[in-house]
Amino acid sequence: MTGILSRERVAVLAGLAGPLALTVVLVPLRAGFPNTDAALALILVVVAVAAAGSRPAGILAAASAAVWFDFFLTVPYERFTMTRRTDIETTLLVLAVGVAVTEIAVRGRRQHAAAARRAGYLDGINAAAGAVAVGSAPLLLIDQVCEQLTGLLSLSACRFQDGVAGLGGPPRLRRDGQILAGGRIWDADHDGLPPGTSTELLAEASGLLQGRFLLSPGPRAPITLEQRLVAVALADQAGAALAGTRLATARPHRF
Repeated sequence: MTGILSRERVAVLAGLAGPLALTVVLVPLRAGFPNTDAALALILVVVAVAAAGSRPAGILAAASAAVWFDFFLTVPYERFTMTRRTDIETTLLVLAVGVAVTEIAVRGRRQHAAAARRAGYLDGINAAAGAVAVGSAPLLLIDQVCEQLTGLLSLSACRFQDGVAGLGGPPRLRRDGQILAGGRIWDADHDGLPPGTSTELLAEASGLLQGRFLLSPGPRAPITLEQRLVAVALADQAGAALAGTRLATARPHRF
């Protein structure tokens, strides 16, 4: 978290100072340097800030670029006044393009982060499925699934109870990804897991109950439907492993 905040501070400072520094460099050249070229150079600064920082940093850079373009590179110089229509249009374009580029950069980063999360979710499911396939000890698999659920849902604790469901009437994370708490659907997208209690997640195999995971919430954080469905898939893998073990134990031995 500290690293993210530090990077954001750097991006905000770059958004403020970058366009100013560039326009100051261009001041000696402004008499023979087309304004449109200067505007393009300022847009590049905004793009760099938007790519490295957040939406506020990018918008701040766009506003800074427009202000200092007006002050240093349009006639009359060193005044926040523009007399030529082309200068006004160019300044507005610098601001508009800067904001648009920032929005594109922010959305691109979000899509990249979402793709990385999905890859992590699939890795967790594949790891659990692989453990089932090679016949890993059920207790080890349950520990592994609990660890994955803890990271996935930002839990403070996760524990498994064998062969039971519904004891104590806890909230339940259902197979459709919805959380039922107190007879109503809980808004996990906004509020995360219900506080002050553990949420029940059943481990089943072919519709047969094998046990339940009790999910104790950590600090309040939204939990997406995608995350909740991944949690259900992980519990299913644990249920499949337990069912396989019980079937092997119950099968009569031939001599």
